[in-house]
Amino acid sequence: MNSRKYDYILVGQGIGGTALAWHLIEAGKRVLVVNDSSRPSATSVAAGIYNPLTGRKLVKTWMADIIFPYAAHFYTQLEGTLHSRFVYPLPIYRPYRSLEERNSFLTYASESGVAEYIAKDSDSHSDIPGLRAPLGGLVVKGGGWIDLTSVVNRSRSFFIENNQYIDCDFFSIKLTINDSNVSWGEYEAGKIIFCQGVDARENTLFDWLPFNPVKGQILDVLFDKYSAEEIVNQGIFILPSPDRQTYRVGATYSWHDLDWATTDDGREYLEDRLRPLVTDQYTVLAQRAGLRPSSKDRRPFIGLHPVHPTIGIFNGLGTKGVTLAPYFANEFVQYLENDKELNSEVNIDRHFSLYYR
Repeated sequence: MNSRKYDYILVGQGIGGTALAWHLIEAGKRVLVVNDSSRPSATSVAAGIYNPLTGRKLVKTWMADIIFPYAAHFYTQLEGTLHSRFVYPLPIYRPYRSLEERNSFLTYASESGVAEYIAKDSDSHSDIPGLRAPLGGLVVKGGGWIDLTSVVNRSRSFFIENNQYIDCDFFSIKLTINDSNVSWGEYEAGKIIFCQGVDARENTLFDWLPFNPVKGQILDVLFDKYSAEEIVNQGIFILPSPDRQTYRVGATYSWHDLDWATTDDGREYLEDRLRPLVTDQYTVLAQRAGLRPSSKDRRPFIGLHPVHPTIGIFNGLGTKGVTLAPYFANEFVQYLENDKELNSEVNIDRHFSLYYR
C-alpha cells in the first residue's frame, strides 16, 4: 500500500483531534494527523475538570449519565496504552454562600434527579486547611480532572512513532477536493476532518458555522497554608496539582478581546473571588489564557460538509471538551464508518441554512 495514502487526514490535535484519531485507529483506519504544535491551543490551557453538576443551580451536565462513564473508560484505557497517568478522580466541594443557598441546595438535591451525585455528608463543615467555609458546603461526587496536556503530548509521541503525524501548518491551497477522496500535497485520503478549534473560524469551508469563542484565563498559585485534596468550587475553582504543591485557580469567561494574551482584568477578577475563599497568603506563579471553541447553541459541530462529503468537521466542544470529545469521537466514527445517525443536537446539518443563505 502507498505509505502516503490514508483513510483519514485530521487537521488539528487538541483534545478533539486526539480523541478522534484514537477512535479511528481503534476502528482499524489509517490516520494522518496534521498539526502545528507551535500554535496556541485551548487544550494546553484547559484545567480538564469534569463536573456532573454545574452552575449556581446545580444543573446536571448535558448527557452526563452517558458521557461521563464513556470518558472515564476512554482515558483509563489510554493510560494503559500509553503507560501514563491522566485521570484524577476528585470530589468537588462547594462552600455555601448563604444559609438560603444551603437550604436550597439540600432541598434540590433530595427532590431532583441529582441525588446520586451528592455525597451523604454534604451538610458537614469543611476541614480543609486555609479554606473559609463557615456554613459548610455540598460535596459533589463523580468529578475530577484529566491531565489533557499529558494526554495530547503522549498521544503525539505515539502518533509520531507510528508515522501518523506531521508537525506543520496546514496550507489549504494544497488541498484538492474530489467526489470520492481528497489530496493534500503528496498525501491522499478518503476524507479530511478539521479539528482546528477556534482556528476553524478562518477555514472558508466552515466559516459559516455560528462559532461563539470564549476567552478563559487561569492562575497558577502557591499557597502558604491552604491544602486541599478536593476541587473547591464557588464561582471559581481551586484545583490541586497531583503533588498538592501548587493549585490552578480559574476561570474567567469573556466573549470580547478574543486573543491569547493574559490581562490585568482577568487576574483581578480571579483574585477578587479567591481572597474571600482562603484565609492565608498566596503567590501567583503564572497566568495563562486560552480561547475555547464554543458554539452559539453550546453544542458541538460534528458532521460532513453540505456540498463536499469528503470534508468533515469535529469542533465546537467548548468548555466541556474533556468529556464531550471521547464520546462524540466514537459517535462520529460510527456515523462515518457504520452509517449510524448522528445526534441531531450536534450534527452540523442543523446549520445548513446558514451555508445556503
